[in-house]
Amino acid sequence: MPFAKQANKLLLKKYIDNTAGLQAFQLIRFGTLLLISIVFTKSNLSTGAIGDYEIFLFVASLLCSFWINGLIQAFLPLFRNNKTFQKNEGKSPEIFNVFVFISLLSLLTIIALLVFKDLLSKTLSATDTIPYFNLLLVYIFLSSPSFLIEYIYLLKNRPGWILRYGFITFSLQFILISALAVFGGSMELCIKGLVVVSGIRFIWLLLLIKKYASPRFSLPFIKEHIHFAYPLVISTLLGSSAHYVDGFLVLNKYDAATFAVFRYGAKEFPLVLLMANALSTAMIPEFSGKEKFAAALASLKSKSARLMHLLFPVSILFLLFSSWLYPRVFNANFTESAVIFNIYLLLIISRLVFPQAILTGLKKTKIVMYASLAELIVNISLSVLFIHFWGIEGIAFATLIAYAVQKIIWIAYLKLKCGVLPGKYIPVTLLTVYSFLTLAVFYYIY
Repeated sequence: MPFAKQANKLLLKKYIDNTAGLQAFQLIRFGTLLLISIVFTKSNLSTGAIGDYEIFLFVASLLCSFWINGLIQAFLPLFRNNKTFQKNEGKSPEIFNVFVFISLLSLLTIIALLVFKDLLSKTLSATDTIPYFNLLLVYIFLSSPSFLIEYIYLLKNRPGWILRYGFITFSLQFILISALAVFGGSMELCIKGLVVVSGIRFIWLLLLIKKYASPRFSLPFIKEHIHFAYPLVISTLLGSSAHYVDGFLVLNKYDAATFAVFRYGAKEFPLVLLMANALSTAMIPEFSGKEKFAAALASLKSKSARLMHLLFPVSILFLLFSSWLYPRVFNANFTESAVIFNIYLLLIISRLVFPQAILTGLKKTKIVMYASLAELIVNISLSVLFIHFWGIEGIAFATLIAYAVQKIIWIAYLKLKCGVLPGKYIPVTLLTVYSFLTLAVFYYIY
């Protein structure tokens, strides 16, 4: 047994680094959500009930994801490298402070939700109600701080534990919620199962805080964190607003069933989204120092090329077969979702270009924010226009164009203001060839 355990550690160390661990964790997360969605469509739950579940998750993500992501991105470079705490190898006061800060913001979000419940309900839902509102409050409190877990393991260089945590908790989530749905449970019961799993994750986080964090609250560190985080929070809010604008438009124009159809299609290919985001996040610290900047550019270009060789062929295969897969994997009510999904597959062209990693590493956060604002303006304008011509498909096309505009602004800024040529970090020829092939296949299918 000791030999087997040691061999397992050596294999993890050799083949799974922090980036790969985080990529695998994100794949497990989205894979679980996808499998649960499939189980729902095969169960006796109605399309409207599934729509209520999607609205529940949509509201939670709408209210919390932008500031959680922004705070965590800002926290990563501040860990062991800030003006408040001196470097040490013991328990981290930084981890304790970010936990307290995120927990406090979770409570403030809940209070805001209670105060503006009626306004938000009328804005989001044709029935003027947010499904399972009381459960939503508990879910936000438990789930928001729990997003820290995988990043604590990342900072402590524990990729194996990232995988263990993901496998254990998401397996439990899938088994519990799927069992409730398959054996005739209501959607309310399924969401209660989701809240229970969130509670388990929260307990896991408290154990990590006890193990790795030093309980030394510091207002100066919180201020330093806010100073560095607020542009990233705003840019994340603006950058992700395309997703929420899409949801707002569909909810206000169509019913819950149509919203479910749209949501089942309006999903980026998880393999692309998650592996690209993990690479971008992992590369940010590499661009914080001038001495390794050129090497970091070359590394980003090389890693981008490897992702392209993997992800473009897989995306093209899904373009070819999604119309056949959707009604079989889900059911006939979700046939139109395949068209939306195909449009979102085209986001791979912009997704596998990583100027944002360089800009964040250089602390050029204002241009990150301004480009995100431009994306939002383009998305709103085109979505309102396109929905009248192409319905929910038009909304997807607007998102595609808006995201491309954002990346173009970042690339142009790096070239004109920082002197970083696109060819230094983008495999241009490879991207051009794969993009042409992908667009040609999409045109043929569409």
